[in-house]
Amino acid sequence: MLELITLTLENEMDLVLAQKKASKLSEILKLSLSTQATFVTAIAELCRVVIDFTDTGVLSLGLIHKSNRYSLSGIIQYDGIKGTSISEESFFYAKKLVPLFQNYVLSDKVVIEIGINLPRSISLDEVKLKFLKDYFDTEPPVSAYEEVKKKNLELFIIAESKDAQLRQSKYIDDKRNEFISIASHELKTPITIIKAYTQLALMGKAACSEQVKDFLMKIDAQSTKLRNLVQQLLDSSKIENGKLEYNYEEVDFNAFINDASFLLTHLLPNHQLKVELGAKVRVKLDRERMDQVFTNLISNAGKYSKAGTSVFLRTTVCEKGNLTVSVTDEGIGMSKDSIGKIFQKFHRDKQVIKGYSGLGMGLYIASEIITEHGGKIWVESIQDVGSTFYFSLPGLASAN
Repeated sequence: MLELITLTLENEMDLVLAQKKASKLSEILKLSLSTQATFVTAIAELCRVVIDFTDTGVLSLGLIHKSNRYSLSGIIQYDGIKGTSISEESFFYAKKLVPLFQNYVLSDKVVIEIGINLPRSISLDEVKLKFLKDYFDTEPPVSAYEEVKKKNLELFIIAESKDAQLRQSKYIDDKRNEFISIASHELKTPITIIKAYTQLALMGKAACSEQVKDFLMKIDAQSTKLRNLVQQLLDSSKIENGKLEYNYEEVDFNAFINDASFLLTHLLPNHQLKVELGAKVRVKLDRERMDQVFTNLISNAGKYSKAGTSVFLRTTVCEKGNLTVSVTDEGIGMSKDSIGKIFQKFHRDKQVIKGYSGLGMGLYIASEIITEHGGKIWVESIQDVGSTFYFSLPGLASAN
C-alpha cells in the first residue's frame, strides 16, 4: 500500500480526526459525494469499535494497486489482548458499506482492512501519486488537538531514537568488556611465564655477557609494564560487572603508609618522595586495593614530572575525624578540560598521548576504589606548575 496518512487511535478525539483525514483524502481523489460519505462512514465505524476496545490501534489510509486498478484502502492494526480480538460481528455495519473487507491476524497484531475500488476514470500516475504523498506529508494540523498529537509523536520518536542509541551503546560496551575480560585472562598466563623465566635467567649462576643481562632486564621491565596493563584491564572489566572484590579491615592509616613506604619509594627511583603524616586515624580499607590507588597516584606523579623534582604525600584529619590524602608533584600539570575528564575510563589528555605510555585506566580504577571505600577523589592542577590529587576516607570515629 502507498501509505498517505497514519494516525494512532487512542480516544474519541482521534475518531473525529480520522473522519477529517478520510474525508480530505476522498475529496482530493475527486470521488463522488456518495462514495466519499460511504468511505468516511466506514472508516469512522471501524475506528469507533477499535477505540472502544483498545488504545493501541493505528489507522493507515492509502492506495493499493492491483490488477491495473487502484483502490482506496483503510487498514487498522491493534494489539490482541491475550489472544482475544474484536468479534467480526462488531464490524457488521462497516462491512455492509464497503465491497472489500478483511479481518486477520499478522504476527502479534490484529488487522482490519477495508477498501473501495476507484473508478477507472480517475487516472493516477507517478506525478499525481507524488503530489498526494507530499500533500499529506506537509499538510498543517487540521485542529489544535492534531498539533499537540504531532508534537507528542515527534518527542516519542526522539525518545525512541535515544533509547535505541543507549541500547546499542550498552550492547557495544558489554561486548567490549567481555572481550577485554577474555583477552586479559588469556594474556595474563603467558606474561607471567615470560617474567618468571626472565627473572630465573637473571638470577642464574651461568655466566652471561653484560649485553644479554641488559636485554633480560629490559624484557623484565617491559613484561612488568605489560602485566600491570593487563591487570588494569581485568580490574576495569570486574568494575563494570560489579565483581571487583574487597577484603576490608580496620587499620591505623599512618601505620599503613609506613608499611608501604618502601614500595612507594621504589616507584620513584629518580625523584624524592617526601611524606608528611598528620594525626593518627583508623580507617576501614582493603590493603591490596589501596596499594593500587597509591601505586597509580605516586607513579603518575613521577611519570609526569622531571627527574630530580619532589613528590609530596600528605595526610590530614579534619575535625569530624575524616581523612584526606594528597599527592603533589612539580610536573606538567593539566588543562581545565582534562581536569573534568581525568577520572573517565580511557581518557588521556592530548598533550600526553604522544610522549607518555598508558591506557587511561589507572585513575578510573583508583576513583572506583575510593568510591567503594565511601570516599571521594578529586584533583587541582595548573599547567606547567604541577598537580595535586586528593582523596578522602571516612574515619571510623566519624563513621560511627
